[in-house]
Amino acid sequence: MPAFVIIPALFWVTLLLVAGGLVLVRARDALQRVVALDLLAVIVIALLALLSQLRGQAYYFDAAVALALLSFVATVAAARYLDSGGPFG
Repeated sequence: MPAFVIIPALFWVTLLLVAGGLVLVRARDALQRVVALDLLAVIVIALLALLSQLRGQAYYFDAAVALALLSFVATVAAARYLDSGGPFG
């Protein structure tokens, strides 16, 4: 993929990262915070994939895959925790 496509994509993904941070700060309850954190994880995964393509380094993509797996597990754990009403519910 040419650099003149990746550079604007990196710019927009960075702006989305800032917007996602604002959504996280303005979240009212725990469920909205979990969704905002999941959104931020997806945006960081996209940022890492773009960096991997731009620099030609595979370890950025490896980090993106690892973050995707950890984010999925964390989101499922947080959803189960919020559904049960607490750690002992």
